[in-house]
Amino acid sequence: MLEHALVLGADGAPLKYPERTRSQDWGEVEEFCRAVYMPYRVRPLERHARPDATLLSARAGRVTLTRFSYGAAIHLDQFDPAAGNILVLNTLHGALRHQSAGEPATTRAGESFVVDCSRTDYWLEGEREHMQFNLTIPHQAMEETAERWFGFVPGDALWTSRVKIGGPGSRWLLLLDYVARTLSADLPLPPNGAMGEHLEEMICLDLLREWAEAACVPLESGARAAAPRYVRRAEEILQAEAREPPSIGEVAQRVGVSARTLSEGFRRFRGITPRAFLSARRLDGLRAELEAAPAGHTVAQIAAGWGYVNFGALSGAYRRRFGELPSHTIARARGAD
Repeated sequence: MLEHALVLGADGAPLKYPERTRSQDWGEVEEFCRAVYMPYRVRPLERHARPDATLLSARAGRVTLTRFSYGAAIHLDQFDPAAGNILVLNTLHGALRHQSAGEPATTRAGESFVVDCSRTDYWLEGEREHMQFNLTIPHQAMEETAERWFGFVPGDALWTSRVKIGGPGSRWLLLLDYVARTLSADLPLPPNGAMGEHLEEMICLDLLREWAEAACVPLESGARAAAPRYVRRAEEILQAEAREPPSIGEVAQRVGVSARTLSEGFRRFRGITPRAFLSARRLDGLRAELEAAPAGHTVAQIAAGWGYVNFGALSGAYRRRFGELPSHTIARARGAD
């Protein structure tokens, strides 16, 4: 399972990539890693060692998938938190040692390790024979998935947990195999649009469940069920009136609490502010209209109907949430007609 991920296509023929897929130059390997993971420090564990690196990458929505090894024994640390990325390191061959809450955790063939480098420090060591099928996922994408599926954003009890997940024969490994096989039909071009979103959603949702179970953080019976009535009623109001929303103060008055209490309730039980919840609902509504827009309607016209006037800021927020620009959404929807 995953033995030929990103190497062989659906027809069993070797995939051809436009970029270099192997390197014995530390500078080239560092450049690749900065692009697909984030900036960090790497130190060879053997004096004067040279890499014999495998450098393969693909995309599934906002998720970057890599088949990677240094071909040398290494120690990695000082991962850049500003990159905002989560790493899921899935070992195919050899072994890695990871910084964990207690003793270092070791992953061997078929085992995985997850760490949110934007929320906690981390180091790892890999033996020379290691080979990885890794995922790089923006923290923001995981927050959005949690909010969509479970109604709240988990706190640091989840994000600071550095844990092993999956294992040989696990659901997680089966999902990765499905993703790799699906990608192999289109590589070396990355899937985008509906297929990219589909794969991204599957990866993020299953990772949330595996990660939360390992970290003992409840999701299915977590904050949504425990939220007080005023939070749930405020959500209903903001959802129903997202196009022309009332102020947060007005919502608080309608549900019978102060604006401060409402904000604290959202932070405690949803992990976000009322304004962030509203912003997400407005973007969801805009996206639905773009996907159903009749011929002749432009992005600017539809966005204006939702009260958006700063289209630069809108494009940035839209892309962070959905992984594409509004213009791409409307073009893709019309291309399907």
